[in-house]
Amino acid sequence: MEAQSRSVTLIGVPLEEGSGRRGAGMGPTALRIAGVDKALIDLGHDVVDVGDLNVVPARDLPNHAKAHNLRTVGAYTRALEAATYDAAKSGRFPLILGGDHSLSMGSVSGMARYAAEKGRPLFVLWLDAHSDFNSPETSPSGNIHGMPVAFFCGLAEFAEILPKDRPFVDPKKVFQVGIRSVDASERQEIRKHGVNVFDMRSLDEQGVAVILRQILETIEKANGLLHVSFDVDFLDPDFAPGVGTTVPGGATFREAHLIMEMLSDSGLVSSLDLVELNPFLDDRGKSARIMVEMTASLFGRRIFDRPTRAA
Repeated sequence: MEAQSRSVTLIGVPLEEGSGRRGAGMGPTALRIAGVDKALIDLGHDVVDVGDLNVVPARDLPNHAKAHNLRTVGAYTRALEAATYDAAKSGRFPLILGGDHSLSMGSVSGMARYAAEKGRPLFVLWLDAHSDFNSPETSPSGNIHGMPVAFFCGLAEFAEILPKDRPFVDPKKVFQVGIRSVDASERQEIRKHGVNVFDMRSLDEQGVAVILRQILETIEKANGLLHVSFDVDFLDPDFAPGVGTTVPGGATFREAHLIMEMLSDSGLVSSLDLVELNPFLDDRGKSARIMVEMTASLFGRRIFDRPTRAA
């Protein structure tokens, strides 16, 4: 099916404390400067930008030696869970402008609450070089941006950031595509819990279209909602250098566009994260512009609609 006109809510999350380095907090501003709102408006969508979340550290949370900056990350998690849920419940599409990947603890949890109320399963498409399935006990760094998938699956409850009885995502409903950097302990946990992982070798051998078609058919048969979490480092750093965790050998520009176009055609996507953009490490806004183009593809732009850019 063709992408339908949608009401989109942009939610900025200037969170960098989960990553262990500075810069990702400027991501929402860079995406706005690159014209994410205009790209969607030009495609006929109703866009409301609610600005950036503004939080203070959650003093009820403990300082955690193996989960750095937990109070700040926890505060953003709570605020984003509520903002994402509220946007979805009001019939709008939550589009999260990040910010490091720990923000998905909030966005996916908010969508899980919404999906549970609708009586529909939530699936997650994780486009990333990393599986982010660590917990404080397994993380080599203690940086929380390596823990969000385990968290929203209910397997990394290192503090009561959100209610313990909240809806979780079934790990078997998580599809990770483009993975090429996994810690040894993560690999064991992923296998144990049945996360679906398609690494870059899988993409090379099977092709993007075959893999994504399988994923979309699974979601459609289950009448599921789909949350897409798009990390800049899913792309090869030659195309998108503006990220603090570059891993060579990522997806090409065209492979990523094909994924977004197929997602658009499916009509299944209900929410989106754009994460880990670090403008300080970017090349004159190149990565931000690419992320905006990918977003436009998800919302219905096609190759033949694209203007030619001057060299």
